[in-house]
Amino acid sequence: MTATTTTAVPERAARGAARGGLANMAGSALAGGAGVVVTWIVARALGPEQAGAFFAATAAFVLVGGLAKLGTNTGLVYWPARLRATGQDHLLGACLRTGLPPVMVFSLVLAVAMWLAAPWIAHLTAGESPRLIADHTTGLRVLAVFVPLQALTDVLLTVTRGYRSMRPTVLLDRILRSVLQLLAVTAAGVAALWATASLPVFAFAWAAPYLPVVVLAGLSARTAYRKGLVVAEISRTDRRRLRRDFWIFTAPRALAAVAQLALQRVDVLLVAALSGPAAAAIYAVAGRFVVLIQFANQGLSQSVQPRLAEALSTGDHAAARRLYQIATGWLVLVTWPICLLVIAFAPRYLRLFGDGYTAGVPVVSVLAAAMLVATGCGMVDMVLAMAGRTSANLGNVLIALAVTIGLDVLLIPRWGALGAAVGLAGAMLVNNLLPLAQVYRSTRLHPFGTGTLSAAALAIGCFGFVVLVPAAVVAAVPAYAAGAWLLRGPLMLGAFRRKT
Repeated sequence: MTATTTTAVPERAARGAARGGLANMAGSALAGGAGVVVTWIVARALGPEQAGAFFAATAAFVLVGGLAKLGTNTGLVYWPARLRATGQDHLLGACLRTGLPPVMVFSLVLAVAMWLAAPWIAHLTAGESPRLIADHTTGLRVLAVFVPLQALTDVLLTVTRGYRSMRPTVLLDRILRSVLQLLAVTAAGVAALWATASLPVFAFAWAAPYLPVVVLAGLSARTAYRKGLVVAEISRTDRRRLRRDFWIFTAPRALAAVAQLALQRVDVLLVAALSGPAAAAIYAVAGRFVVLIQFANQGLSQSVQPRLAEALSTGDHAAARRLYQIATGWLVLVTWPICLLVIAFAPRYLRLFGDGYTAGVPVVSVLAAAMLVATGCGMVDMVLAMAGRTSANLGNVLIALAVTIGLDVLLIPRWGALGAAVGLAGAMLVNNLLPLAQVYRSTRLHPFGTGTLSAAALAIGCFGFVVLVPAAVVAAVPAYAAGAWLLRGPLMLGAFRRKT
């Protein structure tokens, strides 16, 4: 392969990732913004006690839905990409038939389990109030009905991403579902002006958008499948081998995905159980910006994922390294200013959620500092999985989960929401630095290219002073935009330009 060809491969992949990633991050920004508004409406309408129970219920819902997907949100991207890259397109249909039916069955089983366990979860996380426990139980059961729809929505959209199509994810999950959630929760909030606010009503409003979205996701997955359909005879041996290899790869990722979700959600449940639902509401509101940054990471990661899998499956580590570094530079460019701004303005924006929420300022500072490190490592967890190291991936997440639970149990009774923030920050560091070392040792890939270092220096130079003097944001924003333009070459911003 010539030097020109070697360079062209990652640059083409970067352009493709940029187009999909830009759309996905824009959709993620909308989804994150809608999520902040939904959090605000719930906090204002329900009050700290019921809001804390609501956030605990949605955390349980997301955990159960993550378990129901059985890791197929990675397997149904990795395997289609690998099959295409190795000239085995005729096995794509068998791959989908391997991954989808188990999710359908398991999600129904877990929905029933969540329905039956709702009273126990409510007693654990809703304090001593019989009325709150009753409402919390009903809210959990409302959400349990929608567990299969949540799991199927995510898996069907994963199928479209496996075919390199980001549009359904952006339009259906990021935009349509978020907008419908916002409208439905707003309607519930308006209704609460004339009647007593009800936790189950808000739970239904938040979950109902999964119904239309799952139908549209199914149609999109069917279209993507038919467009890439290659008709060929598949032997029973090939089908059996594919099924075995698919689940050998995916099974560790299934447990890792659940543990990863637990890292993001179990802290809310632990705060509710150990310090009460009011403390859980403060923690959920203060940590909401973390979800926004995770959306940005996920949006870019989902676009890079199939291209990185193709490069690694063919042994092209140079292309994979270049793509990883370019994508990390973009991620730092977007997320580091957000982290520094939320530290600077936390006392102001937390006050908007109601009296008492400014107690979450230290929570914001701890989590934002941890997110600077985590985003600086890029989508290292995904890189490790796309390199086929799903067992190592599982081990890392389990270690990180043990760290967060151990610190939470130790610190929440003493420090409340701040104790949970320290636990999550510790888990973030473990779950990024450990796979970073593993990825480098096994593949020599690392995220610290010219673009990453340039973006980090630019963000700190422009927004670091804003943390001390918030009014400096007036000068920091235009300076940052100008700096990004001057550094557009190292940052590979030209990849976002539409080719004529």
